[in-house]
Order: sequence, then C-alpha cells, then structure tokens
Amino acid sequence: MFERFTERARQVVVLAQGEARTLRHNYIGTEHLLLGLLREDGAAARALDEFDVTFEEVQAQVARIIGQGDEVTTGQIPFTPRAKKVLELSLREALDSGDNYIGPEHILLGMVREGDGVAARILMDFAQLEEIRAAALAVAAGRPREERASRSQLSTLAPEVIEELMQRATVGSKRALSLLVVG
Repeated sequence: MFERFTERARQVVVLAQGEARTLRHNYIGTEHLLLGLLREDGAAARALDEFDVTFEEVQAQVARIIGQGDEVTTGQIPFTPRAKKVLELSLREALDSGDNYIGPEHILLGMVREGDGVAARILMDFAQLEEIRAAALAVAAGRPREERASRSQLSTLAPEVIEELMQRATVGSKRALSLLVVG
C-alpha cells in the first residue's frame, strides 16, 4: 500500500500511529492522519498554517470529540475504513496532479476530498474545505498565496466566461476546471 509514498508521507503515517498510541486509541483514523500531517511540518502543514490550524488546537479538538482510550495498544494499529479511503484518495490526487508518488500534500488533498471524517469536520472549523484544497494545491505547486484564485472568486465568473474557459481548456484540464468553477 505504501510503495508510492515518499519518505515524508511515510513519516506522516508513523506519526499518526504515534498519535493514536498517545491518545490510547486502538485504530488510526483521519484525525490521527491530520495530527501526523501537522507534526511532520511539511507542505501540508504549511497549507494548513494559512488557516491557523495548529497541532495543539487539533489535538485538543480530537481529545474533546473522541476522548482518550482505555488502554495502551501495542503492535500494529489498523486504519479505520475512512482513513483507508483517505489514503486511497491520496493516490488519486497524486495521479490527478501528474505525480507518480504520494506526498503529505496528497494525503491532505485526499482528506479534503473524502470530506466526512473527524479530520474534515475539524478542518471545517478553520475554513471551507475548498479553500484548504486550493491552499494545498498551491503550496504543492509552489505558488504564493496572493497568486491563487479561491473557488469563490472563480464561481463569480459570468457563465459566458466559464463557457469560454471550458472551450479553450484541453480535455485533461476540463475536469479540473469544471470542479473549480462549478463545484
């Protein structure tokens, strides 16, 4: 499952497992992956930093929402079905971006795409998931914040401008453009 993961993405998973152990949870959920992303302090954490998402704040929310487990888990800790889905979606995000590897930014994008787990609910306390997605894509592409158009800015385009953009877009980029413009 992890053969396409970069060393940093693998570190996110290791850190997520550590967070699950710290909280005495016998599973790795999306919330643990989010904590792992923040602790890894790479591109995904930089994207989240734009919305003042901190490790401490997320950890406090996880403790409030889920609480502490009863006993310390030893050995391998399994992923929840939703966390597995996030990791699967991270591969899709990487492939959609033209990357043949999965980095931490792809895990964040998969988490946002999944949109229903504890991590997504926590992230929605800080910003709209679409805004987080735009920030993650931009950080991964190396674009500064001021050069990015938010989804809400794109959605205010007149329908005829949207149609013109769609006609001019290449086949491969039409899907991405329609997701940005139509939502």
